[in-house]
Amino acid sequence: MNMKFIPVRLIAACALPALALTACSDKDEPTPEPTPETPDTPATEEVENAKFVIATTVQLSGNSATVLLTTESLDEGELTPNGNNGLVVDAATQWVFHDKNYLYALNYNQGEAGATRSYVLNDNGNMKERAERYKISRFSSYGMYNDYILTTSTGDGPAALADGNGYLPKTLLITYLDVKNETSRANDTSTGSYSMENLLNNGEYVTLSGAEQSGNLLYCGAIPMGLSQYGSANTPGSIRPGFEDLVAEADGGQGGGSYKKGELSGTQWPDEGWVAIYDNENMTRPFCIKSNKISTPCGRFRSQYYQTIWAAENGDIYVFSPSYAKTMTDSRQQTKLPAGVVRIPAGKKNFDDYYCNLEEQTGGKSFMRCWPAGGNYFIFVMYDRPLTQKGFAATELAIFDADAKKLTYVTNLPSDITGFGKTVYTHNGYVYIPVNSESGYPAIYRIDPKTAVAQKGVTVEGTDITAMGYMEPAK
Repeated sequence: MNMKFIPVRLIAACALPALALTACSDKDEPTPEPTPETPDTPATEEVENAKFVIATTVQLSGNSATVLLTTESLDEGELTPNGNNGLVVDAATQWVFHDKNYLYALNYNQGEAGATRSYVLNDNGNMKERAERYKISRFSSYGMYNDYILTTSTGDGPAALADGNGYLPKTLLITYLDVKNETSRANDTSTGSYSMENLLNNGEYVTLSGAEQSGNLLYCGAIPMGLSQYGSANTPGSIRPGFEDLVAEADGGQGGGSYKKGELSGTQWPDEGWVAIYDNENMTRPFCIKSNKISTPCGRFRSQYYQTIWAAENGDIYVFSPSYAKTMTDSRQQTKLPAGVVRIPAGKKNFDDYYCNLEEQTGGKSFMRCWPAGGNYFIFVMYDRPLTQKGFAATELAIFDADAKKLTYVTNLPSDITGFGKTVYTHNGYVYIPVNSESGYPAIYRIDPKTAVAQKGVTVEGTDITAMGYMEPAK
């Protein structure tokens, strides 16, 4: 890969009266009214050469390129290729900011090993690629625990664990990226301790969605995937009565939709929400808990499972489900539960009685993914129509107040949104998120969770913004 710097200049925004919108439903007409003064974004003067880093796609000499841009403010200005330093890099499936000092580019690469790289800010405040590159296993989700970035997927176990039919048990595959020591390693699956077969005592195998740390505990969405050949053959009674015809009688399908004889694709238990709780980064022998109030706790987009389990600032774990099982083809595998949220108290391994039906407040619409937005607030990327309707797209934002159990759509956003970035940033009571639109340059928007009102911040002369975060020079 050729790596180079391109010039980037920050153009100060013209002084204009600030406008805000009162909180209202998605059908209300917005009413402009003054907003408070623009807040100071994280004071980069407190840490010399600290910057905000924006991963964006731009056009260079007629070609599309991914560039890491830096700026000292998210609240105003315009970034354009003419001045300061931007680093041209390879694209990434997911950008992960870790502990203010490190930025990792994770790649999926259609099931093949992906080249993973990491970046730091040098003493001059410019982006720099670190020396090591890694080949990581295929991953479908990721998360963090202490100094590790964890990528996870569920795949075939080692040949030594095959049963008498030659069937391989589905096994948790983990890559541990030690960000400070700049090393990478995979988990040892040879002993069978990472088997994901029958983890929920229903015969089905499981994959994980996300990895959220609270204290020393690690919380992951446990997503039942159906019966593998191994599970079907080795777990008597695993086929639910009335589901026998869903078992494949021969190999078939293509790509990600392929299946083998004896498999049952998709869970037989769509009206359950499971969480796997681990005591450390080894991720063996999880303690699994179930809620009958929500369906599977994860968002979905193709082969990626988006984390929807997040810790609030007080350590409580909120477990969100978009009820994506409503999109299953067979009605028996479609959940009847609405999108909702339950809670695990900080440091605990059980649900309390907290519950909120999110669809009651959205006209039946759900969400694709979510993140913490400071305090007990969360920000949602919302679908524009119910999952039971065709053609749904994730083009709206909403704020969820967990204390009030209230979901409010964000106002003052572009009317022609094409998508959002894959990271958010919180500071001083505000949450920042990249917004891409059809008619204008992508921009970072600042949202007040208390009012769900957005304010346009720094704009980038590019095609889209995929991620952004705050970084300080590595020590």
